[in-house]
Amino acid sequence: MSNDLEVAALHPGAPADVSLAILGAMAFVAEAGQAPARSEDIEMIRGAWRFIFGKTSTLDLAALARVEPKLLASFVVSASLREDAIKFLTVMTCIDGVPEAAKVDAVRRYAAALNIEASYLDLLGLASNGHMQDALAEMTRLNMDSITNGQWTGGDANAWLLPYAGPGADPALAARFHALSKYPSNSFGRAFHHQFTSNGYDFPGEAKALNAGFSVPHDSAHVISGYDTTPRGEILVSVFTSTMHKRLPMGAHVLPVIFIWHLHIQINPIAGKAKTPMDPENFWCAWAAGADSRADTFASGWDFWAYAERSLAEVRKIFGIPAAGLEAWADAHGFRPTTEPTRTPVSES
Repeated sequence: MSNDLEVAALHPGAPADVSLAILGAMAFVAEAGQAPARSEDIEMIRGAWRFIFGKTSTLDLAALARVEPKLLASFVVSASLREDAIKFLTVMTCIDGVPEAAKVDAVRRYAAALNIEASYLDLLGLASNGHMQDALAEMTRLNMDSITNGQWTGGDANAWLLPYAGPGADPALAARFHALSKYPSNSFGRAFHHQFTSNGYDFPGEAKALNAGFSVPHDSAHVISGYDTTPRGEILVSVFTSTMHKRLPMGAHVLPVIFIWHLHIQINPIAGKAKTPMDPENFWCAWAAGADSRADTFASGWDFWAYAERSLAEVRKIFGIPAAGLEAWADAHGFRPTTEPTRTPVSES
């Protein structure tokens, strides 16, 4: 991001022919097993043109050459861009519905040609071959590993997520969060308090609350980014988290949230589900902003309380986020979803 905290593209320096080659591969994956690409596929590719590669010219999808694996490998030589390219192609398998085997196989061929080990494709392989529950169980395991920074040793994830019922109640912890209502009106802590009360969430320590080890960094990411708790907002905050946190980004964050809130597949009894249209420009904006974040709410050393009394604008600056938040920044620049999101808040994902 630049010094004025504009949201910068992820790979603005990529040559036009390289950018077009990756977009052509994205189109190839979208059309694997079907033709032509559907409207949501096209909008995802156009959104990537703007927020991944920083191009403002109109992209002519009809003239975009479909680039096969070996040719893509000849264009993309940067190791980091190769890794990202496979992630972008993976996203394209999930736009129209549960990933089809033809699309997953196509991405595997690209990964092989670019010499990228993408173990998260195994999740899509399971889902596309009728082993959905196995795929969801592995996504849950990866998510727990990511949010606990590798401290997850297995067990009942739902029990970990809901630790405060009965004898697990922690009134002192809950009281500390309730006291955030007394913080200055412009403070990060006060905004965090509003995040919970406006959505009807219990605070950590209360019977129905989610584990502070998840809810505090997750809802902090909501507040800092400015994304709400509609299904659309949950997709965007998880995409932002995936590139901000960088631990198992695809298997632990991007794929699960697409399955839950776009494909209407429930991953566990605690998370909700919805069939929500993708918001391509904001999806890639969240991706780019998270990748450029200067801090990480899920980092093992991140301390919510060290930031709570600071102004929200100051905390956003520390993260490299525009003062008004990513949602407001996108609104101001005309990046609005083509379908208005459902405004009913959802349970935390």
